[in-house]
Amino acid sequence: DFVPSLSSLIETKQNDTIDEEDLSAFVSERGDTVYVDTPQENEVIASPLSVRGKARGWYFEGSFPVVLTDWDGLIIAQGIAVAQDDWMSEDYVPFLAILEFERPSVGENGFLVLQKDNPSGLPQYDDAVEIPILFTE
Repeated sequence: DFVPSLSSLIETKQNDTIDEEDLSAFVSERGDTVYVDTPQENEVIASPLSVRGKARGWYFEGSFPVVLTDWDGLIIAQGIAVAQDDWMSEDYVPFLAILEFERPSVGENGFLVLQKDNPSGLPQYDDAVEIPILFTE
């Protein structure tokens, strides 16, 4: 079976456009809204997972962290969401992340966590959005 490389997946996904009607709004712990195209809430996911959407003010040097956890909060994958346009804009900027992971052996649900990049390390600037997901059988 042909398995595409991660770089070819990213290149393919970068050429896709985000359909505004398919975006789901997720409000962060601090009240920021992040719009997500894929995956949708409670969507059944498989590896590699393409994470697409748009965010405003979440980037540092054009990226922010993305984490995938199992039902118990154990991190099973982590990666970087990369801005697909000028990240220093005050507007919403599209992002893309690709996560490769192994399905957890226990539990069918987990969370995709988008974390605001916080280079200061100060807790008052931390922020995140948690999106519930389901793993394929």
